[in-house]
Amino acid sequence: MGRIRVLSDVVANKIAAGEVVERPASVVKELLENSLDAGATDLRIDIETGGRRLIRITDDGCGMLRDDALLAFERHATSKLSDVADLLAISTLGFRGEALPSIASVARLTLETRDRSEDTGTRVEIAGGKILRCDEAALTGGTVLTVRDLFYNVPARKKFLRSEQTELAHIATLVTHYALAHPGKSFLLRNGAAELLHVTPAAEPRDRVFQVFGAELLEDLVDLGTRQTRLALPPPYIAPGEQQRPDEPPSPEHRHFTLRGFVSRPQVQKLNRNSIYLFVNGRVIRDKLLLHALSSAYHNLMPPGCFPFALLFLDCDCEEVDVNVHPSKTEVRFRHGSFVHDFLRDAVREVLSAARPVARAAVEDLRSPGQAQPAATLPFSEFSQQRETELLGQAFNPWSAPAPQQRLTFGDSAPEPAPPPVEDAAIRLRVPDTHAGFPEGWTAAADMASMARLEDLRPLGQLHESFIIAAGRDGLWIIDQHVAHERILFEQVLKQARLGRGERQRLLMPIVLPLTPAQEVEYARIADELERAGFETEPFGHRTIAIKASPAGVGAGDIERVVREVLEIAESELRRASVEDLRRGISATIACRAAIKINTRLDMAKMQWMLEALSRTEYPMACPHGRPVALRYSTRDILRGFHRM
Repeated sequence: MGRIRVLSDVVANKIAAGEVVERPASVVKELLENSLDAGATDLRIDIETGGRRLIRITDDGCGMLRDDALLAFERHATSKLSDVADLLAISTLGFRGEALPSIASVARLTLETRDRSEDTGTRVEIAGGKILRCDEAALTGGTVLTVRDLFYNVPARKKFLRSEQTELAHIATLVTHYALAHPGKSFLLRNGAAELLHVTPAAEPRDRVFQVFGAELLEDLVDLGTRQTRLALPPPYIAPGEQQRPDEPPSPEHRHFTLRGFVSRPQVQKLNRNSIYLFVNGRVIRDKLLLHALSSAYHNLMPPGCFPFALLFLDCDCEEVDVNVHPSKTEVRFRHGSFVHDFLRDAVREVLSAARPVARAAVEDLRSPGQAQPAATLPFSEFSQQRETELLGQAFNPWSAPAPQQRLTFGDSAPEPAPPPVEDAAIRLRVPDTHAGFPEGWTAAADMASMARLEDLRPLGQLHESFIIAAGRDGLWIIDQHVAHERILFEQVLKQARLGRGERQRLLMPIVLPLTPAQEVEYARIADELERAGFETEPFGHRTIAIKASPAGVGAGDIERVVREVLEIAESELRRASVEDLRRGISATIACRAAIKINTRLDMAKMQWMLEALSRTEYPMACPHGRPVALRYSTRDILRGFHRM
């Protein structure tokens, strides 16, 4: 007897279930996609015990005929493909025909469906892949699919499930994705009697973001609008010996790409990628190419290891993306990946450059305890919490103003004692008109959080000779003078490096720098980029280099340190990086060492120059290492603090 045998349908379905049904969220995904493909506009998801006991999807889609309801549980039975050519133009979320038979093989499943063209519906019950009954039933239009006791007949798979809360969190995240992808539809997610998510049809994606995440996050988002591009493909290949008809000259084909959605300000920094929502042609995906493109867009705007919030919708011709590369359909492959990568990266960087969003300062609440609290924001520098407390908590009160001739230094004097409590007045006095409101002509629309207004700021002084305090039409600003100057120098050095003519200063005596074997290898690789950035170096004996010139602005004591830092960065982070990333890393190191340090006194002219030069940079929001440059106490925050709003 031969050793090779054909697997039974039961075993084959369970093997397929191992690929398709990883956890309860996988079941929800497959069933939701079927509902959306059926044209459903009202979807309800009911869950019990994290999906182990019950998963029920109710939709108002087109429903199924009786024969289709039975045929749907056959392997590779689908209404969405008919021949091989259809694989090149998949426009539906589901298409394999594996989901229902795979789920039915590892659970107890009930399908209730009715096509609106029929008077009655169909109820099908299946357990472990075996059809138990198929009856005619009085049902409304649409489909209800109930999955009970997931993995009841595969106990080994059941042991790999996580806790109830973990599985529920995966389901909630998945439903959130689909709710964001389809703002015109209604979604209701319930865990037992608890309602986890309920969104009604929204006119715009922005409204759906508000429904799901609230107004606080919406204020921190930048709208990409609708950005379009197209890729021209070369004319079709003509084999030798074939002739092109003179009346049909070869013409290139075009592929169209559209990007829309929202990205967060650079100051919104997440510790993982869970707040990045990516959709390609309406499909939820986790694509390394697009994630890398998004990270590249925030390069030098956000610290390493931090991630933005992003809600991005990429639409393209179906021929440009292969969605049939993973059983769960969460990964895709682009035909022209480099083009897609650069399109997304450049689009996000352009909108951040145009918007120039500024970080909002955290304002201490001055209202009564019963009133709502203002939104908290992230710390504005990488100083330790103790240092921030010393600078801001004890020394600086944003609501106080100096006397006309007083120098704005804000010393480290002890805070004033709290005023004694005031007893409730017997008579409630009316607030005079002079105590409310703001000068005529001011509106909330003028309170735009953008760094485009830097050039209009008027410097008032320094805080601890480290932070520039400036006044503007839209509030009070605090600028970190070191990171501001760092951003200015970074863009200057980077521009000069791209042109290959970095400004340099010659040294009276060359600096001889010994290298480790690894550093010697890295030096040989990046020597040309050091030259473009303003260094003049050459090998000087065994594992030694001589530095004859350095970029202008780098102090003599920092030259050796800058070169070593560049070599360390190249060795640890930029070994496989592109030339542009390497160039940015070198420019960032040079700018950091050459920038004005904290505890440096600046006169008014230098502070004014700093603000004007910063306003002319492309990305004034953050230093090359991702730290925010400025904080703003908006006019709205000031009015709220003084009870004028």
